[in-house]
Amino acid sequence: MKIKAHIPNAITLINLFCGCIALVFIARKDFEMTFLFVSLGIFFDFFDGFFARKFNVSGPLGVQLDSLADMVTSGVIPGFVMFQLINATEKSTPLLPYFGFLITLGACYRLANFNIDTRQSDSFIGLPTPANTLFIISLPFVKTAFDFQFFSNLLSNQWIFIGITLLSVYIMNAEIPLFSLKIKDFSVKKYALQLSFLMISIIMITFLRIVAVPAIILIYILISVVNNQKNKL
Repeated sequence: MKIKAHIPNAITLINLFCGCIALVFIARKDFEMTFLFVSLGIFFDFFDGFFARKFNVSGPLGVQLDSLADMVTSGVIPGFVMFQLINATEKSTPLLPYFGFLITLGACYRLANFNIDTRQSDSFIGLPTPANTLFIISLPFVKTAFDFQFFSNLLSNQWIFIGITLLSVYIMNAEIPLFSLKIKDFSVKKYALQLSFLMISIIMITFLRIVAVPAIILIYILISVVNNQKNKL
C-alpha cells in the first residue's frame, strides 16, 4: 500500500524531470526535442492524477507537487520558447524578448488560482496551462511547415508574438468555462464531447502532425464556447 501511495508523486516528478530536460533544449534552440520532452511531461501529468484516484491516495502533497511540476513544464518552458521566438525576429530590441516571460507569470497565477478554485474539479475555467504550452511550443513548426509567405511573414513579426503572449496570459485566466479532457470512466454517452474532440484531434495530427496543434487548441476553445451557449438555452 505504501508503494502505491508514492506512484502518483513519482509520475509527477517524471513530469518535472522532462520539463528540466526540455529547458536545456530550448537554450539550444532545438524546438523538436523541446516539443518531445514537453509532450512526455504533459503525458505523465495526465496520468499522475489518474493513478492517484485509482489507488485512492489523493492528498495535498500530490496537489502541490503537481502544480510545482507544471510550473516548469507548462510555465517556464512556454515563456522561454516565446523569449526565443521574439529574440529571433529581425527587428527585436534587447529588452523586448523578455515580454515572453509574461506567459510564465500568467501560468503561475493560473496554477495558484486553480488550486483554490473549487469550481474547476470537473471542468476548466480558462485555458489549462498544458494546452497553452502546446500551442506556444508548436509555433516554430507552423512557420516552417508551409511555403506560403504569409505564414513566414506573420511569424517573423515581433509584435505578432507580443500579441500572442498577451492573448495567452488572458485566455489562461479568463472566466471562460472549458470542458475537461480528463475521462474518469468509460461512459461514451457521458463523455461524448470529449471523445469527439479527441477523434478530431487524432485525425488532424495524423495528417498535419505538430502543425495541427495550434488549430486543435483553437478548436478546443471554440467548441467550449459553443457548448456553453448551448447549455444556456
